[in-house]
Amino acid sequence: MFAIETNNLTKNYGKSRGVKNINLNVEEGEFYGFIGPNGAGKSTTIRLLLNFIYPTTGGAKIFGMDCVKESKLIKEQLGYVPSEVNYYRNMKVIDILNYAQTFKNQRSSERLEYLCETFEVEKNKLVGELSLGNKKKIAIIQALINEPKLLILDEPTNGLDPLMQKKLFDLLVEENKKGTTIFFSSHNLIEVQRFCHKVAIIREGSIIEVKKVEELLGSHMVKVKITSKADLKDLLIGEHISNIAKEDNKVTFLFNGDINILIKELSSINMEDLRIEDLSLEDTFMTYYDMEEK
Repeated sequence: MFAIETNNLTKNYGKSRGVKNINLNVEEGEFYGFIGPNGAGKSTTIRLLLNFIYPTTGGAKIFGMDCVKESKLIKEQLGYVPSEVNYYRNMKVIDILNYAQTFKNQRSSERLEYLCETFEVEKNKLVGELSLGNKKKIAIIQALINEPKLLILDEPTNGLDPLMQKKLFDLLVEENKKGTTIFFSSHNLIEVQRFCHKVAIIREGSIIEVKKVEELLGSHMVKVKITSKADLKDLLIGEHISNIAKEDNKVTFLFNGDINILIKELSSINMEDLRIEDLSLEDTFMTYYDMEEK
């Protein structure tokens, strides 16, 4: 049984784009990345999974339960962090967290204290006194407090400083080791590359690729950076070269061919600097987008 399963999930807003024919299969226990630029459809897909909005056609299941018909049962088994956090300004932090604990029969003061200590939350402050980052920390604690089987995180690091981001991912890795499934939406591709097992790439409301992270990074393509005053136009022609970017005397491109041939070509050029790097997930992501645009 999949933790998340969608079948041609579609949301049509009329003139505005929603999402179209989303097909996802997230295995139980996976750390799953859902990536795309702002406006690609990540948050719309998540809202459909959470039954905040209804699909136009298609459907979705979480742990085999229908996201529309069995939404209440589903919500008992998941935690959710929205991209934007809003609470009543006059509520105390501790009141919000205590309320979150009532969603399940079991309550743990030890768990609450542990999470508040980890994220350095001042429990007796009013929400209206908190910064964006501190409000985000409340949302994270609220999602984690009942030890859910599934975590759905929509841009969870927005507003967090680097130290809190590290603490969040340390905790998510531990939860994932215990068997928690994590569905993680982000446009921070460094985070996705470091922690996710599998990635779905969404563009303009449609999934354009689903692969394991190591498969996305395992191609023979490399990133080449050259600093030279020489004319490189003859070098930059060929089927193995793509994604060319020029700035002053610096040229960057992707190369997918025999590296020995490339080195031979470069040996005749007077260069100030040459760097050949493995592709990052960000490079791979941009390659998919460039391919789609062509």
